[in-house]
Amino acid sequence: MRRRTAAVILAVVLALAGCAKTDHAEGDGMTEGSGAGAEDSGSANGGNTGGSGEGSAEEYASEEGEAGAEGDETAQYEIVKVPDWKEVEIPESEALAFVEDMQLGWSLGNTFDASNCNAANELDYEKAWNGVMTEKEMIHAVAEAGFRTIRIPVSWHNHVDENDQISQAWMNRVQEVVDWAVEEELYVILNIHHDNEEGFLYPSYDQLERSKEYVGNVWGQIAERFADYDEKLIFEVMNEPRQVETDHEWWINVNTETGKECIDAVNQLNQAGVDAIRGNGEGYNSSRYIMVPGYCASPEFALADGFVLPVDTGIAQNRILVSVHAYTPYNFALAGENDQNSTDAFSVSDSKGTGDIDSFMFRLYEKYVSKGIGVVIGEFGARAKQNNVEARKEYAAYYVAAARHYGMTACWWDNNAFGGSGENFGLLRRLKSEFLFPEIVAQMVYYSENR
Repeated sequence: MRRRTAAVILAVVLALAGCAKTDHAEGDGMTEGSGAGAEDSGSANGGNTGGSGEGSAEEYASEEGEAGAEGDETAQYEIVKVPDWKEVEIPESEALAFVEDMQLGWSLGNTFDASNCNAANELDYEKAWNGVMTEKEMIHAVAEAGFRTIRIPVSWHNHVDENDQISQAWMNRVQEVVDWAVEEELYVILNIHHDNEEGFLYPSYDQLERSKEYVGNVWGQIAERFADYDEKLIFEVMNEPRQVETDHEWWINVNTETGKECIDAVNQLNQAGVDAIRGNGEGYNSSRYIMVPGYCASPEFALADGFVLPVDTGIAQNRILVSVHAYTPYNFALAGENDQNSTDAFSVSDSKGTGDIDSFMFRLYEKYVSKGIGVVIGEFGARAKQNNVEARKEYAAYYVAAARHYGMTACWWDNNAFGGSGENFGLLRRLKSEFLFPEIVAQMVYYSENR
């Protein structure tokens, strides 16, 4: 057993290469209560109210001034000191070692996950929600900043025919960006994202057979295309499976028949995805790591008694990772500024905010990590509110340090959103492949490597 305590830093200066000053862009959404996510970004029924990408970035910069360092491409930032946590034991486990090596993740949000855009050219979906196409230089900037993992969310249902066959143009473009990440020696998480709707993927008993068919068909094709990519390519079966547009979309009573149905349907869909990936059997598909979420990817429902990990028929043991999303504490990290409970303040010394983070992470540690099962926080972040960069720095430091302390890795949701009143989680200004908030990135990189 390895004993782990959080690092205590009094005053540390970190060189963050490649993170020069930039401007601002647009948003994604999540759930109240559990802190899991509701990414309705840019869709016809809501989300993405922050402006259209790079234009609002420049507007923000002109009004608020620019963050970061002038001139030199290497800027130095003082690292926030985080408290020590109670010592915990991290078992020796290949899965936990794998997650540890993933260190810190960055999500290419509001990009390939755009859905129902009615674009004349399907490849225009990629820029429909964030305003720009992905470039190789962006992926390089992410790697240079110190991220070790990139999550590439992909929605597929707008790119399949009546037999669920994926458009080759769409698959080829996704593969091109995956290849850029592989060239940077990044871990890559590839998933099914905004396909959560009736007729495709919907976790209810009346839609279950069709949903299992869809999940199996899509994962069979992805597994075939990426079979020869090594285990640093991770497949995430689903994003936030939930019964959309219901009164229990983001929260269920697990003791009711509806709650039990929701959890069981997600269990079955996770199994369908794992079966399709393992069933391919080619290349690394018999042993690669697979991430699976609970209902709506909330930590609460991954912790629920009814949630079970899929049976894995692969040739290696313990290759299923638990996936959760947690924009926690909600009132700081996700609540809009018009929400009466919203706050733009966070401090590592204030247990009112840190307690929520400690609580869900410790429970995940107890149920999974302490037993050698890997956990990946596939999405987290704190939206910009006014000019609360200092609070977001403290949040980033505390969150990543806590995750690493408890044996998990975390991926910041970056939707290239910076300006206006939307959900501004952006860190990387994609048009210039530069980080607007390198001082926030510095906290996460440091604590992903030192805890």
